[in-house]
Amino acid sequence: MKVKQDLSKLYYSIGEVANMFGVSNSLIRYWETEFTRLKPKKNRKGDRRYTVKDIRYLERIYTLVKERGFTLDGAKKELLSRNKESGALSPSQLKDQLQKLLNRLNSLKERVQKL
Repeated sequence: MKVKQDLSKLYYSIGEVANMFGVSNSLIRYWETEFTRLKPKKNRKGDRRYTVKDIRYLERIYTLVKERGFTLDGAKKELLSRNKESGALSPSQLKDQLQKLLNRLNSLKERVQKL
């Protein structure tokens, strides 16, 4: 499913997002508990605020679960395998890569300071 609505705002409420997909607010909240990558920001009152990135991820979930008939576990595995195929790094891999880069930069900085 492609959201046909113009996504020009920075944030969308859970009601707006649920309407985009024709599902209940509670289903969106449930998917948040099942798909850990889906973490909308919350305002001071605790209202969820979804970004366009969150909505695109929900599109992928909706397509797998509602249109293609995947179970939630199957959808999780499919999304994980797509990330691996695309070369996306896990958070821990990203942290390791950034730490290595930081170490190299610090080493170069020391060399330059000695010159």
